[in-house]
Order: sequence, then structure tokens, then C-alpha cells
Amino acid sequence: MPTRRFLQLDVFAHAPGAGNPLAVMLDAEGLDEARMQAFAAWTNLSETIFFLPPTTAQADYRVRIFTPVMELPFAGHPSVGAAWAAVDAGLARPRAGRLVQECAAGLLPVRADQAGDALHPAVRSPRAQRRDLAAPDWLLADTVFGARRGALPPALWNNGPDWWLLELADAAAVRGLRPDLGAIAALPGKGKLAVFAPGDGEADLAVRAFAPGVGIPEDPATGSVNALVAAALHRAGRLPGRGGRYLASQGRELGRDARLRLEVDGDGEVWVGGPVQAVIRGTVDW
Repeated sequence: MPTRRFLQLDVFAHAPGAGNPLAVMLDAEGLDEARMQAFAAWTNLSETIFFLPPTTAQADYRVRIFTPVMELPFAGHPSVGAAWAAVDAGLARPRAGRLVQECAAGLLPVRADQAGDALHPAVRSPRAQRRDLAAPDWLLADTVFGARRGALPPALWNNGPDWWLLELADAAAVRGLRPDLGAIAALPGKGKLAVFAPGDGEADLAVRAFAPGVGIPEDPATGSVNALVAAALHRAGRLPGRGGRYLASQGRELGRDARLRLEVDGDGEVWVGGPVQAVIRGTVDW
């Protein structure tokens, strides 16, 4: 059984335990899809990434991204974690502060931003698209799970994964929401719902993400969701923060305190990034 380098990271975390855990297999060459999926199920984290040789000279590294039950074309916290791990392990070296990640969603630009001695990667999300699918009646009601809706109509968006986005009236509604996970699991688009509202002082936006349809009742920090929310608010002319940049808070209800840095650039592209902490370094026999 080959011995492979392994990391467990905390992504969007200012300290270990404050973000979203990510399992990283650095030497995945030779593993087939079934073995990758089995390992991702074994780690039992929301996502596990596997580093493989790039298939194009344009890419600095290639990853495949798995939940415990399926492969994803793109996900935010695995992509931010992948950039950090690639540099940390010496698999890639930024050129003029940039990297290119290859994944099932294609080639994604990555910024290797520095904050002092720390690398804070930011990945450019695949372009968000609003799906032409009517929301169920309960999602269109004035109150959802007892919380008042905000002004933005609920809609299904995609930037690799599908997510229903629901604006609530304020941060207190987001923080105190008690969702019906069965109703969310039955939503088309693999049963996933993200709620958001203007922040309560510590961040510009408060966000929660529920994905019972793929076996994750609530995710502590979701880059793809936050990128979709940024795209939806940008399209509506309601982007928070200044200069296209803002800070989102997620995961407090799960005992985490993840902070995600969002930016919509002059071309309308959405970048999501933040700090990464290494929590476990070792090897696995798999």
C-alpha cells in the first residue's frame, strides 16, 4: 500500500479551529476515482482534495474535489486550500503573485496574496449563472422558517455547484434561523440552500449554508456560496463594503468563526479568499 503525504487544513481561519476543515492528499497519482471517493468518505469532512499532475502546461497544479458522496467540479474552500497547500508543499511557485489551478471546472486563476509572512490565497470563481427554475412556493413566502425574507428574490444559482440563495431581513434572522432540513433536501439542485443578510458589525455580510441533499446539514465556510452571493448582489447593484471588496462571516452557529474575503473586480469577476491554517501534517497508507 503506497504511503502518501497528507494534510488537514482549516480554510478561511484566522486560527486553527475557526474555519472549514479540508483533507488534502498531496500524492494522489495512481488512485482511481473509486479509491478517491472511498478516501473522501473515510475522512468524513465536507471536502477532500487530491493533487494530480496537470494535463496542460498552463496549469501550475491539478486537483480533484470530492465530498463524502460525490465529486464536485468546483468548490471555494477546497480551491483556496489547494493553492495554499501547493505552495506550502513546493508543488507550485507563484509567478508575479499568480497561480493557475486545474480542476473539473477548468483553469482557474489564483492570486497568491501575502499578509505579512502568511499566504492568503484568493481564487477566481467560475462565472455565476442564474438557473431558469421557479422557486417552490414556501421559498417565496414572506417568511421562511419563521424568518422574514429580504428584498432579493430567491433563486437557484450555479458556479459549478448549484445553490439556492435566500436573502433574509437582517443578520439576527440568519443567526437564529432554524431550518427544516427535510424541505431543503427536497429542493431541486441537490438540496442546498444558502441564507444571507447584511452583517451585524463584525463583517459586512452574515451567511449560512445548508446542504442536506449531499449529506452536509450545515457547512461552516463555503467559498462557492459566498462567490454566488457576491455575484447576485453585484448584479442587483447592492454589493456591500467598499471598492468591490467586503468581508463575510460564516460558521459561528457551528462554533466556528470563518471570515471570507470577497472581491468583485472591474470585469465583474468574483474572487474569494482568506487565511489558511495547517492543523495536521503526516502520511496515509491508501
